Amino acid sequence: MALSRIWSAFIIVAVLVGAFKYFALQDKDIFSRMVVGKSSDAYETVYYATVGEPAIMEAASRKKFSENIANYGYVAADSVHAPNVIISNQLQSDSVNQLQALYPHAKLVTYKEVGKKLVRKTDGIIQTCLNSVNICLNLIGIMALFMGFLAIAEKAGGIRFLSKLIGPFFSKLFPELPKDHPAMGHMIMNFSANLLNLDNAATPFGIKAMESLQELNPNKERASNAQIMFLCLHASGLTLIPVSIIAARSALKAANPTDIFVPCMIATFAATLAAMIIVSIKQKINLLQPVILAWVGGLSALIAVLVIYLRTLDFKGVQSFSSVISNGLILTIFLLIVIGGVYKKINVFDAFIDGAKGGFETAIRIIPYLVGMLVAISLLTTSGTFDAIINAMKSLFTAMHVDTRFVDGLPTALIKPLSGSGARGMMIATMTNHGPDSFAGRLSCVLQGSSDTTFYVIAVYFGAVAVKDTRYSISAMLLADLVGIITSIVLAYVFFN
Repeated sequence: MALSRIWSAFIIVAVLVGAFKYFALQDKDIFSRMVVGKSSDAYETVYYATVGEPAIMEAASRKKFSENIANYGYVAADSVHAPNVIISNQLQSDSVNQLQALYPHAKLVTYKEVGKKLVRKTDGIIQTCLNSVNICLNLIGIMALFMGFLAIAEKAGGIRFLSKLIGPFFSKLFPELPKDHPAMGHMIMNFSANLLNLDNAATPFGIKAMESLQELNPNKERASNAQIMFLCLHASGLTLIPVSIIAARSALKAANPTDIFVPCMIATFAATLAAMIIVSIKQKINLLQPVILAWVGGLSALIAVLVIYLRTLDFKGVQSFSSVISNGLILTIFLLIVIGGVYKKINVFDAFIDGAKGGFETAIRIIPYLVGMLVAISLLTTSGTFDAIINAMKSLFTAMHVDTRFVDGLPTALIKPLSGSGARGMMIATMTNHGPDSFAGRLSCVLQGSSDTTFYVIAVYFGAVAVKDTRYSISAMLLADLVGIITSIVLAYVFFN
């Protein structure tokens, strides 16, 4: 019911905002953008002339500004094309007055006002539906591969072995699970894949874990306590090495692409602990038990040792280490599964085919859930609701006379629960607009690495097992996200102030 209300609210608010823009602000294209718009649509060309510099009197400043706005259809005026706008921070200066006398139809705007108009085109609901299906179709192969190998592991007893290994810890955190239940092995595979940033592997393992937990669920349409705990821990997005974020910073010529590594690690770990504590309080689980404390303490120590080691490496070293660990682990798992299957004398290929069929069926089954969620998110984006929220927050914090530097990084945090690709695009846009080594640029990177995409996780994982009543899972996930956001902001001031 909670998901239904949130989904309905997304659509109602988005359509009302779109209607307000159409009737009150005379934005005649808003409905077209919301329905048939595409992120690949060409921008309307705007010719401009500038007076002065965006920030400081340096040639590099002007170059960065011109390169950025060129991505949004802004072209410098020349002898053939007169300017449509004149951009300056001194709108009453003599130079501006002279330009306006030459081009009376040109509009006067400040650099700040231009920055607010730079809005990336996004897909409307029609294109979003196509994208949703494409996501699931692309997922079929990955799902078939990993679920096929999982089927071999189950028949060979590998999953039950993992369950016994982590049973003492999971039996306390998931008290409803029977001892050594296969779901424990599936969950640890999912957490391990997340930890090593193996997105392709994490999703099949996670869905298999949800299906195993669903077998024990007495009410098939209502989320069980174990499913909620698992998804909240999964959505906190605990990842050791944020390779994609570091790579983006490197591509944008950051002075030290890996300087966000430690803040990212701390922020995502804080979000994971918050998720565990929030759900445990709701489910009345005692986290002060020796077994839980030992496992959490051991994981904390392991992460600390890894952080200390990785801090000694440069960007290429971190990237190489991550690649070897991540890809090497996948191949090692496949090798051990096949060897185990051969040793147990099972028909390895037939077991793989049986599991792969299940992966295909699951990928198809989640299409309606993914379409529904992504369409609602698309409406929020194309209607400008996100922009309105962000601008309102900037105004609020400015009126409170607090340091507002962190507000420029918040768009990434606001979009992250809804869209991973959208948040990634916002992170890159923030680094492009403010610089990869700016406070806002670094903060957006830490926010990107602090949690997972909550509503995508809800749609895919609950959709895979047809759970309709998600109970308090969304509120718990969003609270954990909030802890990650607050922690990220505090860490940004500590590390990058």
